[in-house]
Amino acid sequence: MSLDSGPDLFTLRRRPASDKLADRSFRWLSVALASLVGLVLLGILLTVMGGSRQAISAYGLAFLTTSNWDPVGDQYGALTAIYGTIITSALSLLIAVPLGVGTAIFLTENIIPAKLRDTLALMVELLAAIPSVVLGLWAIFVMEPFLRPFLSFLHTALGGLPIFSTDPQGPGMAPAILILVVMILPIITAIARDSLLQVPPELRQAAYGIGTTRWGAILRVILPAALSGIAGGVMLALGRAMGETMAVTMIIGNSNNFSWSLLAPGNTISSMLANQFGEADGNQVSALMYAALVLMVLTLVVNVLAQWVVRRLSLKYT
Repeated sequence: MSLDSGPDLFTLRRRPASDKLADRSFRWLSVALASLVGLVLLGILLTVMGGSRQAISAYGLAFLTTSNWDPVGDQYGALTAIYGTIITSALSLLIAVPLGVGTAIFLTENIIPAKLRDTLALMVELLAAIPSVVLGLWAIFVMEPFLRPFLSFLHTALGGLPIFSTDPQGPGMAPAILILVVMILPIITAIARDSLLQVPPELRQAAYGIGTTRWGAILRVILPAALSGIAGGVMLALGRAMGETMAVTMIIGNSNNFSWSLLAPGNTISSMLANQFGEADGNQVSALMYAALVLMVLTLVVNVLAQWVVRRLSLKYT
């Protein structure tokens, strides 16, 4: 029988029953495990929503717009923590993205010998393995004292601006932003480097063939081709920054007094949960659950946005 005139011979071959059973078992196992992930996420969401129901009924949307956190008076508002979470994450990303992508370009181009590039790439990836509590201690005893004169200069020179209106006295939002930069930089660098290495070499050769320079090829060909992977890494780093707890808790100051200043002590949702949940009771537990629900919603929005950005920026090559 001709292969072109009838069904494919592979489909007509009688497969052993054990092979068919293995295929079906693997398929159902994959479906069960994928469904389990969704069920765990749904269970976490329902648990947090159930725990926050009392606070939602008592405080409503005012919980998101007030900063009065008073367990004695049973008054709660998470504006300071929400502001701290968004500002620290966004500004750390603003600093880390150029550094991370620039480092990835440096590690993928023939600027330095290959062995040195591999060594530096390994060191960058090992930076992500440092425990956050160790980074927090380093931030307290090394980074913050080193940066304080510079932050004081910013207050002296630009104190008229709200974001520099507070005299830095120690832990605050600015050190927390910088420690987050240290923590998310390896993620952005590693993913951007892998994305740049996956770009087909034919694109670079074609760019050189039409007379472009090295930087012209990087900026106009290589980076656009790897942009979807880089964007995914950036969004992953943003999720990490929003959920980071220990290092930020140790250096941000954990103050519930709202201030626009980046030099003043602040708070994040993760830090607030870590500091207060162990000793909370009554409405305070529900208020903390409400804050956790807000953080979960923010994280889900970031992930949905990441999927949308990656799909919009994805490039297909044949």
